[in-house]
Amino acid sequence: AATEPEGSRYTLQPGIPSVRQAVADDLSSAYAASVADDDIVITAGCNQAFCAVINAVAGPGDNVVLVVPFYFNHDMWLRVEGIDPRYVHPAQDLVPTADEIAAVMDERTRAVTIVTPGNPSGAITPPERIAEIAELCTARDVALVLDETYRSYRGTDEPAHRMFDIPTWRDTVVSLHSFSKDLAIPGYRVGAIVAGERLRVEALKILDCVTICAPSLGQLAVETGLRECGDWRAAQAERIIGLQHAFEATMAERPGRFELVGAGAYFGWVGHHRDRPTVDVVKQLLVDHSVLTIPGIAFTPEDEGMIRFSFANLDLDDLPELGSRLGELP
Repeated sequence: AATEPEGSRYTLQPGIPSVRQAVADDLSSAYAASVADDDIVITAGCNQAFCAVINAVAGPGDNVVLVVPFYFNHDMWLRVEGIDPRYVHPAQDLVPTADEIAAVMDERTRAVTIVTPGNPSGAITPPERIAEIAELCTARDVALVLDETYRSYRGTDEPAHRMFDIPTWRDTVVSLHSFSKDLAIPGYRVGAIVAGERLRVEALKILDCVTICAPSLGQLAVETGLRECGDWRAAQAERIIGLQHAFEATMAERPGRFELVGAGAYFGWVGHHRDRPTVDVVKQLLVDHSVLTIPGIAFTPEDEGMIRFSFANLDLDDLPELGSRLGELP
């Protein structure tokens, strides 16, 4: 494809038709539901998908609900656009309830954002909880934005939710997807919006002012990956789940007083239990112990003494060494 003239031209703005069909087929299989190619807009990565969706439904002075800990790019984009982030702090298991979300909503709320599995928490929002939150969003006439970047790393082949079974899902639900992790092509920049026509039309206006269309070669790589690489995708998902279990076993010993609060997908959400700024702890881990992490303050409104660990690129043999290095921190 890289040697053909078509590979260097614009594609149809919503995406190459065969690519949209491949994504629709993949989603229909994964969710045991019917998702049509017309429901899909291909984007230059999932971050762009989120930005386009938010700009399609909200503007300065509006607000959008985020669950703490949130994905930092979501919070950043809302602030850049003058949109107020409304934070929900789940009381249990890092997963919000519909009542907790309703408590921070008002007449200017335009969307509720759920990242599942979570980044940085790894928390998985169960299908029944998603259904409850969707009912709330439908009643309030706001969008439910589900960022499902890490849906393949849940340790199950069961559908992540049953929203696509509801005939009216297009009125409320927006599902965002990434192919960076699933197909190991982050530099190709390909994601997807799955939504009803009203939102897709508005999102396409935003995309027309930015990239016009997702890169054609990246789109073709996604089509090939979805059609031909099912066994490889499954093996990668199994490898990541194995790393998660090994990471959980390492952290169960609470090395260096570090406490695992949540784990899933690529990430561990860890409390450091030290009476000093988290940024200082993260610097010491890096400089003195060669452990690279991200301070939790990137994902929370205030410093809560948390750190995000990403274990996806480790080998199983690295986990005992990680425990030893954490145990050396005073």
